[in-house]
Amino acid sequence: MSIDPRRAVPGRPGLLLAIIAVLAVVFGLLATAVAVRWAPLIDLDEDVARRAYDAMSQSPATVRVMEVAAAVFSNLSVAVVLGGIAAYAFWRKEWRLGLWVLLSSAVALLGNVLLKLLFSRERPRWDEPLHEIGGYSFPSGHAVGAGMFFTVLVLITIIVTARGWRRWLLLTLWVGLGVFVALSRVLLGVHYLSDITGGLAFGIGLTVALWLLVALDPARLPSELAVLTGTGHRRAAVVLNPAKVGPVEDFKAKVRAAAERADWNEPLWFETTIEDPGYGQATAALEAGVDLIIAAGGDGTVRAVCEEAARTGVAVGIVPHGTGNLLARNLGIPLNSRDALEAAFGGQDKAIDLSRFTTDSGVETSFLVMAGLGMDAMIMTGVNDDLKKRVGWAAYFVSGLKALRFPGAKVTITVDDQEPRTFRARTVVIGNVGFLQAGLPLLPDARIDDGQLDVVVIAPRRFLGWIPIVWRVITRRKRTNDRLDRFTGRRVHISASAPTPMQLDGDPVGEGTEITAEVRPGVLLVRVPVVPVVDPV
Repeated sequence: MSIDPRRAVPGRPGLLLAIIAVLAVVFGLLATAVAVRWAPLIDLDEDVARRAYDAMSQSPATVRVMEVAAAVFSNLSVAVVLGGIAAYAFWRKEWRLGLWVLLSSAVALLGNVLLKLLFSRERPRWDEPLHEIGGYSFPSGHAVGAGMFFTVLVLITIIVTARGWRRWLLLTLWVGLGVFVALSRVLLGVHYLSDITGGLAFGIGLTVALWLLVALDPARLPSELAVLTGTGHRRAAVVLNPAKVGPVEDFKAKVRAAAERADWNEPLWFETTIEDPGYGQATAALEAGVDLIIAAGGDGTVRAVCEEAARTGVAVGIVPHGTGNLLARNLGIPLNSRDALEAAFGGQDKAIDLSRFTTDSGVETSFLVMAGLGMDAMIMTGVNDDLKKRVGWAAYFVSGLKALRFPGAKVTITVDDQEPRTFRARTVVIGNVGFLQAGLPLLPDARIDDGQLDVVVIAPRRFLGWIPIVWRVITRRKRTNDRLDRFTGRRVHISASAPTPMQLDGDPVGEGTEITAEVRPGVLLVRVPVVPVVDPV
């Protein structure tokens, strides 16, 4: 499941602050009116309470439903569920999200207790109570808990689902349940209207305020241009590599069928050439004002399209037809073309990082997956194209056996403003993602949307030294030493003592002695499959 808090960043700056301000004013006015026993409010509360009591007295079955709701959405039940959500967030290493959930529940529930003691408002009194409960009345604890709990569910729904009817259905459900839980307190005759209104304002406002303060990580926010979603005309362009997609007309038929099922218009078509792997075609698509560019081909085609689409706000859909397809694998995009097209036309946009790559030999471009020098570049250079066509990515394994003889080179690595470190390394890889083919976790902590680059230095002294290194990679051991070391930063500079083979995103780029890589956080929108909604209850 993809969790991206940036999806909950509103398009209008200051919207969340405005919501918090309005809720704070509502709560402040109600609290003041309750404290001074302002007559119009007291009269309104008494009138609504009497009408609710009279209506519910005639419907014992409805009272029982309200009592069940009171038990299900008690503060204890809410705290247990939120604890589970927080634990899951921590397990997914979404530290800010987990902390936000815990703080929201703790501050809301504790704050409600303190407010009740501060105002000491008596509950409505009836000769024959519908529901027995003790304690003070303002604000309603169930309303505070419901405001906080369902606000958490609303925001979580937004960050794990795409725009569309499913999201709106869930949001409507959460809002409806929140209002129902709050109103049930008035219908049971245990709270006044101002109690539940103040409780909802306090619970929602507090949770949204903590969301801004705790959950949102400024380092992970995308470029302003990367939150645009196109014109809404549902027009796509397809940049395809005719040498990769098979019979072109058959592929176009698949695309048209997928577009029709998703209610998109006839796509525009652009074919790559040997001279232009996708840059010019992507530029032409953008000039045509499309809402989505689908890149169908190998990693080179995908990289070219993505580089041109960065900072435009136009999403890129990926239909992988290459050998490695590492970007698609790391984003959970299906390798089957039909499923990939379904994700492209019906998925959700994810803002990801793009990294700039320059060398002393004159190469200046971007990469999405991994770049590096040494043995990994020798593997890419030594792959037999005919063998690759027959056995796919397994051809890299054959080339890798040959590259084991690479003697290594003296390299100096500088990350951000840290002190340079020198190694005699067989290979150095800079990663925007962490997993190779077959799920091999070369950089297990790397994330494509964290605004950071991860670096791994592999330096076995002799052939048998590969065995413990491979074991540590497969088992995701955190321990590092001078044989396998890792770094993290926004800018990485590598200097080799002699010309060394280099690669980016699986393509060899010649030899050189220096590489500089710098991350550009969140500048590219990629269409990924809709993630399943987690039912937190």
